[in-house]
Amino acid sequence: MADDVYSYVKDALLKPPRNSPLLLRMVVLTFSMVCGVYICSICLKQSSANSAGRLLNVQVVRPCEKPYVEPSERRFIHFPKPETFNRAECACNPVRFFAILSTQRSGSGWFETLLNSHINISSNGEIFSVKVRKSNISTIVETLDKLYNLDINTSASKNECTAAVGLKWMLNQGLIQHHDQILEYFNRRGVSLIFLFRRNLLRRMISILANSFDQNAKLLNGTHKSHVHSSHEAEILAKYKPTINATMLIPSLKQVEQMVTEALGYFKSTRHIVLYYEDIIKNRTVRHLSIHSRLGFVIVES
Repeated sequence: MADDVYSYVKDALLKPPRNSPLLLRMVVLTFSMVCGVYICSICLKQSSANSAGRLLNVQVVRPCEKPYVEPSERRFIHFPKPETFNRAECACNPVRFFAILSTQRSGSGWFETLLNSHINISSNGEIFSVKVRKSNISTIVETLDKLYNLDINTSASKNECTAAVGLKWMLNQGLIQHHDQILEYFNRRGVSLIFLFRRNLLRRMISILANSFDQNAKLLNGTHKSHVHSSHEAEILAKYKPTINATMLIPSLKQVEQMVTEALGYFKSTRHIVLYYEDIIKNRTVRHLSIHSRLGFVIVES
C-alpha cells in the first residue's frame, strides 16, 4: 500500500503533464515575437534618425530659368551641362550655338579671330578637318553634341561662363554631303548660321594657289605668300602672280559659285545671316561690329 502511494506521488511530481511541450513552445514563440518586434522598432528608429540627418544635407537643385525672351527665341537659349568640367556659378547662364559656314581662303580665319576676341565667345576652328569626325553622319552628330555641350577642348575654349559656342565649317568637309541630316540637327538644336564668302572668286583662287605654293615650298624662314596676319603680308599676297590654267579658270569659278548657291539653298530654313569678306573689311573705323541682333551676341574688335 505504501509503495503504491509512493509511486503515485513520484509520478505526479516528476513527470510533466502531457500538454507541457506545447505550452513551452508557445512561451518560446511568444518571447521570440516580442524580441523581434522590439529589435525592429529600434532599427526603424535608427534608420529614421539617419535619414533625417541625410535629408538635412541635401541641396535642392532647381532647373535654370530662361531669361525673358520672345517665344520664337526660346529654342536658341541653351544651358549645357558639360561632363568634363563644372560650370559652377555660370551653370544658369544661357549659351547660344552658332556655326560659321564658309569656303577655304574666304577670310574665315580672320573672322573667327574677331569672334574669339570676345571673352565669352568660343569659336573652335575647323574641327571637321579631322577625317574621322566627318566619316559619316553619326560621327558628325556625335562631334557636334560634344561641341555644343562644351566638352571639346581647343585653344579657343573659354571659361565656364561661355555665352556663345560654335565652329568654323568648310562646305567641302561633309557639310554638303549630309546636308539633310545636318539641317535637321541645326533646326532641332537651335543653331544660328553665319555664311561667310568672298565676292571676288578670282582673288580667292589666287589665295588658294598662294597657299599651295607655301605648302609645296615648305618655307621655314622664307616669305610666305598666303599669310595675311599683317598689312605687310597682305601686300605680299597682293603682289603674288601665280600661273593659272586659262582653260580651267571659268569652270573652276563656276564650280565654287554653284557650291555656294547650293549651300544657301540647303540651309535657307535655318536662322542665318550671309556675310561677304569684302563688305566686312571696308569699314575699318567701326570698333563695335554687330554681326546680327538675332544671333544674340556682339563682336568686339580690339
